[in-house]
Amino acid sequence: MAVSAAAAPAAEPLPRSIFKKFLVMLCSLLMSLYVFYCLADRCQTLPGPIIAAGAASEEDEGGGGEFLGGSAELPPWQAAAARRKRLLQRLKQRRRRQEAAPGAEEPAGGGGSRAGGSGGGAGAAGTLALLLGEGSKRLPQAIIIGVKKGGTRALLEFLRVHPDVRAVGAEPHFFDRNYERGLAWYRELMPRTLEGQITMEKTPSYFVTKEAPARISSMSRGTKLIVVVRDPVTRAISDYTQTLSKKPDIPTFESLTFKNRTTGLIDTSWSAIQIGIYAKHLENWLLHFPIGQILFVSGERLIRDPAGELGRVQDFLGLKRIITDKHFYFNKTKGFPCLKKAEGSSKPHCLGKTKGRTHPDIDQEVVQRLRDFYRPFNMKFYQMTGQDFGWD
Repeated sequence: MAVSAAAAPAAEPLPRSIFKKFLVMLCSLLMSLYVFYCLADRCQTLPGPIIAAGAASEEDEGGGGEFLGGSAELPPWQAAAARRKRLLQRLKQRRRRQEAAPGAEEPAGGGGSRAGGSGGGAGAAGTLALLLGEGSKRLPQAIIIGVKKGGTRALLEFLRVHPDVRAVGAEPHFFDRNYERGLAWYRELMPRTLEGQITMEKTPSYFVTKEAPARISSMSRGTKLIVVVRDPVTRAISDYTQTLSKKPDIPTFESLTFKNRTTGLIDTSWSAIQIGIYAKHLENWLLHFPIGQILFVSGERLIRDPAGELGRVQDFLGLKRIITDKHFYFNKTKGFPCLKKAEGSSKPHCLGKTKGRTHPDIDQEVVQRLRDFYRPFNMKFYQMTGQDFGWD
């Protein structure tokens, strides 16, 4: 009895050893599954099977494109990669057909529905490709260089509706404040673009920065420049209104305008006044760029007829006239046009509350004095640009 009683506990280690073996096997199985999953996920990023281009009719019906070699079925990860490549190929082929189709270019005032449809397809293709990590960061081919409080933000927001325009949201201030950081830093700020798309940025202070023309020319002499200009008197008041909203204790507009109110001498060192001497600043730019490489957009017409001004801009940039009247509606509260659908959104979009501020009442004698001051500079600017902006 003593022997049997002592032998009974000896059987206990057996279940523990089995349990340990079971745990080891389970861990090995889980590790194998994890490794297999990682390898499968990695396969999705590797080049998939070569895809043959399907017939145009097959693409339109949802078919088209077969795996070369007659493989009927593929593992899930290869099938996913193949579907992605096939979809991209279809979208690119469809875009090429749209560009090659006769009559794709619409006249300046018409063809809104066709242009809008074409842009939608191209935009979908571009957005998908960018989401899939395609494209590259490029230095801008076009820059909105000015002017402050002229309507530059509105112009850029409107342009971003176009599927072939990609733009930086914030102002980089590279050519005036951050030039020492180098072009590599500047390029990294740019969004990814596909072949045929234009990279843009806007920094209104470039127009009045003495070094900016030479620096931009050094980057690329072919850079297209856009200047949004506005009645210099209204622009100055708008500039002052913006500063007043941030610093309520600044002197009055009237006191800042004159060096000496009695003599009526205008203080041209005040930036709000100095920016509006457009002819003076333009002379500096014409030392480095031909006049034909600079487009002058009317800030007033951008409010009255946004589609018309955007048509000129699209022509200047070599883009199809996709942005038309159907993209805008007039917001009576703000007093300027808004987008029915902004970039990447299905909802209407107006510029923020910092745009469209109510201007303070300014002494009309001061306003008239400023109009007299700007008149000769405006006339010279009209001659230099070949455009009469109607400010006088």
